[in-house]
Amino acid sequence: MTEKTLFSGFGGQGIISLGQIWVSLGMKQGRDVTFFPFYGAEKRGGIARASCILSDGKIASPVLSSADSSVVMSADSLEAGSRNLRDGGLLLVNSSLVPDSAITPELEQRVSVLRVPATAIAERLGNVRIANMVMLGALAKKTGAIVLENLEEALAAFFPGAKARVIPLNIEGIVAGAAAV
Repeated sequence: MTEKTLFSGFGGQGIISLGQIWVSLGMKQGRDVTFFPFYGAEKRGGIARASCILSDGKIASPVLSSADSSVVMSADSLEAGSRNLRDGGLLLVNSSLVPDSAITPELEQRVSVLRVPATAIAERLGNVRIANMVMLGALAKKTGAIVLENLEEALAAFFPGAKARVIPLNIEGIVAGAAAV
């Protein structure tokens, strides 16, 4: 199994953290991984992308030229998030921020589009900042690339010390995202 995923959105949406947590979960499940972040110079609001590969075998190149799946968190990232998605690939869009009108019929014919209202789900759970975790749950369930188990242990590395108080909410977001697909 190899899953090549591109995460894209704008700064402040937790795109880089999403990629880091995705590959960390993959490593904990015995996969080889690569992680390449890319972000603009702005502190918040600029371009944010992360390309990740999870594989049961060795990864020949960390360069992601053709993605199997792509998570798009904002309308401005739709073009970048779908450009290198292989034909028949999976495109998960945050339908709270990516309107249906932005998704062309040609794109829907080329790839499988899954709309997940990640921001709305995160708001309902009490914190819009976990929209990235909602998408992680949806991606994991839809691709089967990672198993959603031992999440508290896996998230502890990202939320040490006093930050550990946000782990339950992040897990709730992941579970809600998995349930949304």
